[in-house]
Amino acid sequence: MTTLRQRMIEDMQLHGFAERTQDSYLRAVRQLAAYFNKPPDQINEEELRQYFLYLKNVKKASRSTITLALCGIKFFYERTLQRQWATLDLVRPQREKKLPVVLSVEEVRQILSRVRRWRYRVCLSTIYACGLRLQEGLHLQIGHIDGGRQLLHVCHGKGGKDRYVPLPQPVLEMLRQYWATHRHPVWIFPSSHQTVKGPMDASGVQRAFQGALLDSGIHKHATVHTLRHSYATHLLESGLNLRLIQSYLGHASPSTTAIYTHLTKPSEDLALQVVNRVVAGLWD
Repeated sequence: MTTLRQRMIEDMQLHGFAERTQDSYLRAVRQLAAYFNKPPDQINEEELRQYFLYLKNVKKASRSTITLALCGIKFFYERTLQRQWATLDLVRPQREKKLPVVLSVEEVRQILSRVRRWRYRVCLSTIYACGLRLQEGLHLQIGHIDGGRQLLHVCHGKGGKDRYVPLPQPVLEMLRQYWATHRHPVWIFPSSHQTVKGPMDASGVQRAFQGALLDSGIHKHATVHTLRHSYATHLLESGLNLRLIQSYLGHASPSTTAIYTHLTKPSEDLALQVVNRVVAGLWD
């Protein structure tokens, strides 16, 4: 490990970044260095400008990819190298205003029923039933489950925040049955590889979901994260308070949760009724 890399890691640790964030930022700097084939501290501001133009115009990178690259590179140059370059303030990926894909309750049921391996079905069912992010689901531990109160303690969620979410009884029973098949002392979803001491790999869960989606015949661009969006929408459709849903999702701002008000079936039905009344007789 180079001295520069070690210094950046220490700076990120002092800043309180999660390990996954640290890995992402290091990768962004490593990709920049590989593009110019020289150490990152030897790259000048004009080269940095050309790199972001390459990401945008040549590579056609997504907004999220450019944003992640900017955050990692900006941290490295401004915090680790103490260089204040105007280019880093100029780069601003255009904000996308997309509504998330949402599955109906029946569509969720169809997809989960087609997940072939039980461990993946239990994991995906838990992610949906508790509104979890993928990594939150994978990192569930035995001590996170409060069976008596039927609560799930989500530890170190996004932003390092903890929260409690309701744990439905059928999911609690499913988790107990699944854990009895391996009895791991720590993890609910341990890796199947004996050489790996952590939870199972995210890519396996993602492949299982995509395979089940394909088998279901549902033609929506859904991902594992779609289960979380669907959870929030279904709770809102059932009349649950938006503020409570915000706490279950771990959102810092109510405006983030409010997006689901645009996705509920009652809202769509009401809008359709209004539009039908407005255009009634227009083409008679």
